[in-house]
Amino acid sequence: MRVGHLVIAPLGGLTNHTCLAPHKACGLEGTFKVNAIDPISGPAIWLTLFAIAQLLYGLTFLVDLYLFTRPVNLVSSGTAPPDDETPRILLLYPVLHEMEETMRTTFTALSRLDYPKDRWSVTAIPNADDHATIASLERLQTEFDFLTITKIPPTSHASWDIVWKDWDQNPHAYWWREGKFAHDRNLPPKKTRQLIYALYHALEDAPPGEDFLIDYIDADSCPPRDHFRAGAAGMLTHDVIQAENVAGNLNASLAASWHAFDHMAWDGRKYRHLTADGKHPYWILGKGVFFRARDLQRLGGFHPWMAIEDPEVGMRFWAAGKKLAVVEAPLIEEVPLTFGRGITQRKRWVCGFLQSLSLPLTELKFSMSQTMKAWMNFLPCASLWVNALGFPTGIWALTYGANNAAIPPWLFWLSLINITAFVLTMIGLYISTWRRTALVLTRTSDRLYYMLKINPLFLMIWWVVWLIPIWLGFWMYMRSGGLVWERTEKINANEALIRSERTPAVSGS
Repeated sequence: MRVGHLVIAPLGGLTNHTCLAPHKACGLEGTFKVNAIDPISGPAIWLTLFAIAQLLYGLTFLVDLYLFTRPVNLVSSGTAPPDDETPRILLLYPVLHEMEETMRTTFTALSRLDYPKDRWSVTAIPNADDHATIASLERLQTEFDFLTITKIPPTSHASWDIVWKDWDQNPHAYWWREGKFAHDRNLPPKKTRQLIYALYHALEDAPPGEDFLIDYIDADSCPPRDHFRAGAAGMLTHDVIQAENVAGNLNASLAASWHAFDHMAWDGRKYRHLTADGKHPYWILGKGVFFRARDLQRLGGFHPWMAIEDPEVGMRFWAAGKKLAVVEAPLIEEVPLTFGRGITQRKRWVCGFLQSLSLPLTELKFSMSQTMKAWMNFLPCASLWVNALGFPTGIWALTYGANNAAIPPWLFWLSLINITAFVLTMIGLYISTWRRTALVLTRTSDRLYYMLKINPLFLMIWWVVWLIPIWLGFWMYMRSGGLVWERTEKINANEALIRSERTPAVSGS
């Protein structure tokens, strides 16, 4: 997850118009000058659009106000159980056509984990036909003794029968019971399919009654040293534990800086408020998330027909009464270096968000108020299109209508409130971002350089660029797209950071 904040357009109004009115119409002798607006004139149309933009901006800030007033449930590794009472953790590692060096960097970070060695393991889950990645993993096994490999076969293979049998008996696997994909075994060849297979076979191989923890990460994810201890600590009081994310390559290019800011704004600042003492529907972030394996099995496992699994499975946990807590110590990941790759990634997010907020809400029997709360999670991203309306009308208001009195008082005050809310929001966001840069950048000059690249003017441009993935993601959703793993290319961008003496930070922002 993964979005910025809206920009409030400058305030203004309409030009003065001279009305030469007869005394009978005006109630006065002669003529006089008033501010008047022809309802079909250009200024009237601009005023209407400006008012619509301000109302929409005001709505987004009301949503922000609601979210930021929700309580935050944080956990830390300091409350982890003693070593002899720690739960077993299986970390799943779905990969597809990955560079060997990218995986080595991730395994280097995993090798530093502070957790009893006999209580955790890593299972890489490549597709069986991904021969190059499998060969790389087999070489990496000689360096990292915690690594095992499970090759995911085609769904026609008999080893998938344990999935079909479980779904036949599980009322929560609603995608299996009805709809156009009912009893369709030809699951899309993507990350979710790999996770489904690995989950059910891990449960099959586990000792009877053992309720071990599942964690999974992306190919480039590098957890902090206390990642597992924080997960074990959180599970003492909660049911789902989510680590935040921060980009390690946030200065690699201008595109990377802007992509990284999405995580600063959402993963590192707003997301934690979804914990809300269990009273707000939440999403998971798709990596660095802990849950009990049998909890997810009881709820039907992963939904295979989504562009991304994160929002839907999180809401399914929430609907089942499973409470979320957040670990501040973030996973370090890499973000795309080019705008094109970032747009490809974000259009999948948008498609997955829309998919999760449609049929699943009906299947999960969300009430009207719960549905509205679920949509609030998407609003910061979905409402970025308002900038396409707010920017030009704001410029018009500032330049064309600066010296008139035609703007209604209520619109004047709404605009002023929006500007104030925007300034306060950006101040808070920049303070949070500045603190989080210290997680991956050691030199003050590098941190200042990053802050320069996310100045307000650049962010205005970035939020307009966001219209592209929003539209593409909506088009994908309308066409039932996102069923093929259109992976985000990883280039081992964080090798120097992870392999340096400076290890990933263990404290939050």
